[in-house]
Amino acid sequence: MALTKRELFQKRRLRTRNKIKATSAGRLRLSVHRSSKNISVQLIDDVKGVTLAAASSMEKELGIYGKNNVEAAAKVGAAIAERAKAAGFEECYFDRGGFVFHGKIKALADAAREGGLKF
Repeated sequence: MALTKRELFQKRRLRTRNKIKATSAGRLRLSVHRSSKNISVQLIDDVKGVTLAAASSMEKELGIYGKNNVEAAAKVGAAIAERAKAAGFEECYFDRGGFVFHGKIKALADAAREGGLKF
């Protein structure tokens, strides 16, 4: 029986997350969520269970409110890199969830790397 799109997404998400947990050794996780209208990212410490920094296209000060395109993803990536450096963090793991690594997700990751995050 064929799997639905949602079931395939869940399988990709769990596969990605389990690989990260197996190799993370206490490093921070850069978690990405993409919807049809917005994109958001969080820097999470899984040991303590807290979010250390976050950025989203829903923030008006980024100038991309309500947009979900490659340019908006790049601005969100640059914003999270800046906020992570301000909080004193440079290394993390990139958790793309169940999203395929191309387009907006790739643009966000490239912008975060250019901003100084290492993953």
